[in-house]
Amino acid sequence: MIQLRTVLTVADNTGARKLRVYTIYGGSKRKFGHIGDFVGASVIEAIPESQFPAGTKVKAVIVRTRHPLRRRDGSRIRFDDNAGIILESSESNNPVGSRVFGPIAREVKEKGYTKIASLAEEVV
Repeated sequence: MIQLRTVLTVADNTGARKLRVYTIYGGSKRKFGHIGDFVGASVIEAIPESQFPAGTKVKAVIVRTRHPLRRRDGSRIRFDDNAGIILESSESNNPVGSRVFGPIAREVKEKGYTKIASLAEEVV
């Protein structure tokens, strides 16, 4: 469960290290985002000479959350951190980076981010 001002770690190789969520897309009264949701975020930490220096606004998708996600079969899945992947644009579902670090949830692929799922080390 991601809300405004939540800090996400970046799970790709774009050079950004941490993002702070400033909006959750999908409705004017939407308070929380979950795995596979589209968010607006700003970069708060990046490596030197990164493609996205600190202060840059980006669009991202949530790929891991600490809050448990309940699946239809009754199982629950939970990760160690809150993580997101930076996207090219709001219309495109393609990531900017060429590598994805760590596991991602199956729900990300089901929501149409197949390119992210194919780049990931492990789909849980």
